[in-house]
This record gives sequence, structure tokens and C-alpha cells, in this order.
Amino acid sequence: MTVSSSSSSNWAQSDPTVQPVPASVVEQVDAADITLSNPKRAVISLGSNLGNRLETLQGAIDALEDTPGLRVKAVSPVYETEPWGVEPGSQPSYFNAVVVIKTTLPPSSLLERGQAIEEAFDRVREERWSPRTIDVDIVTYADVVCDDPALTLPHPRAHQRAFVLAPWRDVEPEAQLPGRGAVAQLLEGVSQEGVFARADLELRLPE
Repeated sequence: MTVSSSSSSNWAQSDPTVQPVPASVVEQVDAADITLSNPKRAVISLGSNLGNRLETLQGAIDALEDTPGLRVKAVSPVYETEPWGVEPGSQPSYFNAVVVIKTTLPPSSLLERGQAIEEAFDRVREERWSPRTIDVDIVTYADVVCDDPALTLPHPRAHQRAFVLAPWRDVEPEAQLPGRGAVAQLLEGVSQEGVFARADLELRLPE
């Protein structure tokens, strides 16, 4: 099933996440866009278990594409997964996907953009493992390894999560998680219980 969505221009006009990006950052990335100067590759994990989960994932992908200095290069298949860290059946299941991007945004600005997208979709941060309309996590940014508490790279738990590794392997079979090794091998070493590919669902790569 292909998800229908509004055009990029309509989204951009109504997108409430555009404003948090500082004007200075927009100027820098717009200039970099013109010259295509040294974009970095990053991997982002998306998850939703409230509301119209598929529509929300597509909306987050479109919002990423509409970010100055960022281009979505690949979108994974959709996986349905049981929530982590809670009693079985206490929350709706998640829809998860991974997107590969190229960007001239530095990691800190990419983090801000992800948080702005979460806020635009009414993400509420009440407690750990609580349900959420959208989760936008930076999994990797180039080969950067960083222990900054504000943004640890790569994501400190990505190597343990089948709902990240499985869609990432599907979209990039030869992918490597910096400091951990091949994504396909990491996936073989973790439980895939409660993680199911949804071949009947499809997310659209922005044009």
C-alpha cells in the first residue's frame, strides 16, 4: 500500500518544525546545498505506536526531506514490533523504519531538527518506554563516535535492537555500525521475537 501525502510545497507551508532551525544554520546549509559541498551520510530510526502510525512515519520522512541541507536517500520496509520495557499488551505495537540521509547539517542541528519533528507530531515525553506518536533517533552520523550525553554516536543501544537492525539491513545489506561491526551480523546475534516485516505496508521515498 502506498501512502498518499500532500505535496512538499503544501507541507512546507504548514510545517511547524521549520521555525526552530536557526536562520544562520539555514543560510549555511542552503549555501552548501548549492555547491553540494561535503554532505555527510546519516542513518535515522523512526518509530510510532500512537495514532495513524504509517501516516505519521511518512509525515516524518517528508519533514526530513523538507529540511534545508538534508536529502532522504533511502527508506526501509516497515516493521511492526512489540514495545520494549513494558508489560506485553499494555501498549499498541510500533511501526518502525530506517531512513538513510545525506546532510550538511552538523549532528547537533540534525538532533534539533529531529526533536522539532517530534514536537510537531505532539510527541509527549512523560516517562521512559512510554507510548509516543513519533520517535526520531539518529543511529549514525558518518563515522563519528561521540560520548556527549546530549547526543551519543552511534546510538548507544542500536546494536541491541532488532527493530533498528532489521530495517537497516534491508535497506543497506552491507551496512556497518561504527565500533560494532556489520549490521547483518549484529542482527543475527539479537532476538527478533516480536519483530515482523509488514510487506503489505509501504513508505514513499520523497521525490
